[in-house]
Amino acid sequence: MEAFAVEDLPEIGEGDDLAALVEERVDLRESDVLCVASTVVSKVEGRKADLADFPAGDRARSIAERLESVTGDEKDPRFAQAVLEESEELLTEAPFLLVVTRFGHVTVNAGIDRSNVPGADLLLLPEDPTASARRLSEALGVPVVVTDTSGRPFRYGQRGVVVGWHGLPASRDWRGETDREGREMEATVQSVVDELAAAANLVAGEGDGGTPAVVIRDWTFGDHEGSDNLFRTEADDLVRQALREWEFEG
Repeated sequence: MEAFAVEDLPEIGEGDDLAALVEERVDLRESDVLCVASTVVSKVEGRKADLADFPAGDRARSIAERLESVTGDEKDPRFAQAVLEESEELLTEAPFLLVVTRFGHVTVNAGIDRSNVPGADLLLLPEDPTASARRLSEALGVPVVVTDTSGRPFRYGQRGVVVGWHGLPASRDWRGETDREGREMEATVQSVVDELAAAANLVAGEGDGGTPAVVIRDWTFGDHEGSDNLFRTEADDLVRQALREWEFEG
């Protein structure tokens, strides 16, 4: 397969036609998958915000004070309030805010971005990234995945992950197929949307690159069963259950 950035996109603003801007710069094919950063989707959807929009309540002030005592850095309780309002559940309050977003993604600070947000303090994740992906996919005629940069447990660094998708299954299921020795595979379910997001992130980069959309060309799903299961349910998420019983000591 091939992965390449959509070059020369302008600074994206609220109400811009992102699909048209992409189409003006690349001739999409049926075999393509468009990976687009959640940041530009949020900008189109008017998800910029200021800290003043989030007057801090008692819980937010308590969280900010705790984080200050742990990290030694000054924390704005209004940011903690924004995280609380963008979250379905707060899993950890220290040494960082790990939350479950309203659409099921587990991430730090509810995915709120403070970089590359001209004219505002904050950029919130799209309210429903899969609905955002569907709108783009229907306009462009190709599958779309909406990506974010996120850390993962047990590893240093961040990687591209999917927060929304449309036009392809989230995963492909290898269970029931055989390996080269003829043994039946019993456990492998491959999160293809996350793998496409990670590949796109290598091309898009971070910081001031200005390339938030990447085309994946000639990747094929193959003859496998597919599933849209991506975010674990509360009942089978053992890590989430354990975190509810855990408290940071430090």
